[in-house]
Amino acid sequence: MTIETTLTDAAHQRTTGDRSAIARGSVGRCNADANGLRPDLRELIALRARVRGWPPARLGAARVAGPALSPFRGRGMEYAESRPYAAGDDARHIDWRVTARTGRTHTKLFQAERERITLLIADTSPRLYFGTRVRFKSVQAARVGAIVAWAAQRSGDRVGLLRGSDKVAPLAPTGGTRGVLRVLDALAQWYAQAPVDDAGLERAIVSALRGSRPGARIVLLADPLSIEPISQGHLAALCAQHDVLAVLLVDPLELEPPPERLPFRSDAGRIEVDLADTRLHRAWQSQFGERITAQSARLHALGSHVRTLRTDEDIDHLLSALLPATRGVVA
Repeated sequence: MTIETTLTDAAHQRTTGDRSAIARGSVGRCNADANGLRPDLRELIALRARVRGWPPARLGAARVAGPALSPFRGRGMEYAESRPYAAGDDARHIDWRVTARTGRTHTKLFQAERERITLLIADTSPRLYFGTRVRFKSVQAARVGAIVAWAAQRSGDRVGLLRGSDKVAPLAPTGGTRGVLRVLDALAQWYAQAPVDDAGLERAIVSALRGSRPGARIVLLADPLSIEPISQGHLAALCAQHDVLAVLLVDPLELEPPPERLPFRSDAGRIEVDLADTRLHRAWQSQFGERITAQSARLHALGSHVRTLRTDEDIDHLLSALLPATRGVVA
């Protein structure tokens, strides 16, 4: 039995009411309230206040909120380029400066504006339903999803959500407050306990590739080790077709295990892991720390923007990344 399996089993028992399944003592404990074990819908709604000071959405030529620019050229408010004049071009759009400089008549082209899509991909594997500091990873994922949804709505985007499932259909991108509330309700339900029909993160990514037009903003909420089995082709296609921000949820115990003996309870019974033992401590780092770093580097190499978020961290430090992510360029 691997260390990862032990923690996963312990997390599953914790979600079903066995609070002794998580290591205690100096490792710390999750809060016993709903904010630590299950998402609180009221908190997810209240996170809207975090983005109220941001610049509002820009109105396009068709009075559509949203700063996204389509790859298609056409009539609009954003200048794209100038090209030689062709018969039938509107004389009002002649670029007189380029015409004077080149001696050939040129006409201006404008970038067509459209609403942008922000799509949340939620990892609902059993790994998420675990935590030793402040809250479960699942609760942290729901909180991040909520603030991303509110930020996207503030920027004029339509917001959608999906997870790996053959039974639960994706939430189609919807604009306005109504669209965000649908996403928050789904996050609160999905992350209350591990879904029995979870089909894996790769299934969710495949669904996103099939159902989203290129150019969407994708925010991936995932345990780093859920990324590991995903094929390079699917990850590469996701990053090539969309602007991807991966938020990797980690627990302090995975990153910085204390050098002492820790008790766990799994399906195989109670076991103890002596992390004061150099060999076991090194194995722990290999099982978690090195693999987390490897998956972060893998996503970076494919062009994704990556943020690692611990269960005991507040999401405020993500705001600088989320604001550009929902307004055109990820920092």
